[in-house]
Amino acid sequence: MTITEVDKNAAVVVQHEIRIEAPIDRVWALHTDVNGWTGWQTDVDTAYVEGPLQAGTTFHWTTAGLSIASTVYAIDAPYRILWGGPAQGITGIHEWTFTADGDATVVRTAESWDGNPVRADTQNLRQALDYSIVSWLELLRKTAENNAS
Repeated sequence: MTITEVDKNAAVVVQHEIRIEAPIDRVWALHTDVNGWTGWQTDVDTAYVEGPLQAGTTFHWTTAGLSIASTVYAIDAPYRILWGGPAQGITGIHEWTFTADGDATVVRTAESWDGNPVRADTQNLRQALDYSIVSWLELLRKTAENNAS
């Protein structure tokens, strides 16, 4: 099965966007530097990828007590990346898009979660995912804006 987007029929789907006062290349580089995530993404405990991010690459990271192996399904630098994978019975698919807006960047993200643990506790897991995405976007904004030249 080829994955080309988030699962719009999943038990939980969360979407957010943010405008970051930094150029798209800067925001993209920060966001796709998996090995650098722990330097700014305080919700991520470990993150590691070997080699460049490309379709088929799997990277490993831990957050909120979950050990996750995410596979890149699609990438179109610096505009879009789609990744996902299973973690403790949850199948997650996460899409990020980046749009230049003058000297700034609009980042849109959508993530779907499905699986028995999600269906058993949809409301709490929706809130957890929503919080996680809002936090990620805000940390990305702060870091990119503080490091923009």
